[in-house]
Amino acid sequence: MAAAFDDRDGVIWFDGALKDWRSTNVHVLTHALHYGSSVFEGVRVYGGHVFKLREHSLRLMFSAEQMGFEIPYTVEQIDQACLDVVKAQKIVDGYIRPFAWRGSEMIGVSAQQSKIHLAVAVWEWPSYYSPEARAKGIRMVTTKWRRPSPESGPVKAKAAGLYMICTLAKHAAEAEGCQDALMLDYRGLVAEATSANIFMNIEGKLHTPTADCFLNGLTRQTIMGLAKARGIEVVERFIKPEEIKNASEVFLTGTAAEITPVGQIDDLTFVPASMTDLLTKDYEAVTRNHKAAA
Repeated sequence: MAAAFDDRDGVIWFDGALKDWRSTNVHVLTHALHYGSSVFEGVRVYGGHVFKLREHSLRLMFSAEQMGFEIPYTVEQIDQACLDVVKAQKIVDGYIRPFAWRGSEMIGVSAQQSKIHLAVAVWEWPSYYSPEARAKGIRMVTTKWRRPSPESGPVKAKAAGLYMICTLAKHAAEAEGCQDALMLDYRGLVAEATSANIFMNIEGKLHTPTADCFLNGLTRQTIMGLAKARGIEVVERFIKPEEIKNASEVFLTGTAAEITPVGQIDDLTFVPASMTDLLTKDYEAVTRNHKAAA
């Protein structure tokens, strides 16, 4: 079993400087711990190169704005912090976690005077799902937890509080022997997995739900661009759960998940085939082509 995340060697970039990993602590009365007032990113490192770093840093800033606070660093400084910690940790293939949060100056729903902190950690992380699960496609089950409406929260932000229902959904799926859960939205339409977007091959066209109440993932956008470059028609639309049976292939996309084939959703089964394989190869090529990925 890997070491706990609070007990590792190395450094974390914390409020402007590289600090010993084990000493980067916050107080138990930190506002973010009690009220979910934090935002984060997940960024991949391939061959020592950070993929889509600027896009991730820009989204972190946007998420903070959506949460009503300002990160006290520029986008360029966030980029450099990521590069510095990757270099310091000597990471070749890994995962970066930049995150910003409200501190402990105030406790209560209101936190107008709380200090905003920023940290960046990085670690080796080859794959989100096991190689065995990815080879045949992961198993999913539809969860009772739903993505909220845009009036219910900052759904366009990568905000920590929005992931509470994802944890509940994933834990319930794992209890049933599945690797992930399919989440519907507040209207009962197909939304996403717990931390990844979903795509379906329906009669040779690549269908994906309209991202109006969940995160329009950067990997999602990359895959749509790669599909269009291949001449595959991409259809963004509202998808009813009963339409999933029309799909011949289903896969998930995300920075952590990359491209992950789906083998089963509830009682429906799928076999990863040519479209999944083609886009997986294209994605692997672009993430490892440093010039194209910049």
